[in-house]
Amino acid sequence: MSSLPVNACSSSTVFLPAGLAQKRAAVFKHIAESERLAAVRPASRLEIRPRPEMLATGISEIDAMTGGIPRGCLSEIYGPASSGKTSVLMAIMAAATHRKEAGVLIDASDSFDPSSGAKAGIDFEKLLWVRCDAPRCSSVLSVLEDFNHGEHKVTQREPHSGEFKLEQVLQATDLILQSGGFGLIALDLAGISDKFIRRIPLASWFRFQRAVEHTKTALLVITEIPCAYTCATLAMKLGHQSLAISNQQSGKPAHAELMQHMRIEAEIVRSRLEHKPMQSVKTVFTTQTVRAG
Repeated sequence: MSSLPVNACSSSTVFLPAGLAQKRAAVFKHIAESERLAAVRPASRLEIRPRPEMLATGISEIDAMTGGIPRGCLSEIYGPASSGKTSVLMAIMAAATHRKEAGVLIDASDSFDPSSGAKAGIDFEKLLWVRCDAPRCSSVLSVLEDFNHGEHKVTQREPHSGEFKLEQVLQATDLILQSGGFGLIALDLAGISDKFIRRIPLASWFRFQRAVEHTKTALLVITEIPCAYTCATLAMKLGHQSLAISNQQSGKPAHAELMQHMRIEAEIVRSRLEHKPMQSVKTVFTTQTVRAG
């Protein structure tokens, strides 16, 4: 009884019956001639998506680091209380309205101060301010619903803390994105409790991202915790480094002290703008105190 060498059957050649070989050749030919697959290309031949147009923030340090806020994308700026989020938001809105672009501020906690906004340079002739308290926001939503031919039904129910306000924010965002024509849409969720922010479905962020895609609108979310996750093209984390405090007059008690400026650290947490591995990039800038009123 003879035996064969171990590698005697190691050849990669596969022998198929004549009929099966013909069927295989016919299948490959059919695939090659298929119209549906004509546009399919290997990954090595795919085109790189061009970098989106950027919306300047008005803060030179952030613009140097990121180039601005990308249009046609969802961006997120987050950080704890007193981390500079409102200062950055006002700077971005001022820069957008100075270029005569229409902007929207969806104010979830009704905390925006118009006097501070005016001092920051916001042009209110170009700003739609949606205040998410029950009577005011409901009337604005009704107008937007009529403008969009009643495609959305505005929920009518009694106000219930942050949950009701958050529902108004999502409804307003849907309607405004459908309306179009805005250069900047900012969702200020900083005053909403974390437990409500975490309840926002990921599907809502995907819907917003798809609605703003291929438009000239920059969609910006301001919050204390990250919530848009992978839907955000650009995610930036803020935190304050130090405060400069001065007394109005010598001998005054501590409660009479005034803040002169605040040093803020900005860090890019996520960016899909560069076609290379993401690296943590930080910058530091100073905000000046604005005494309004």
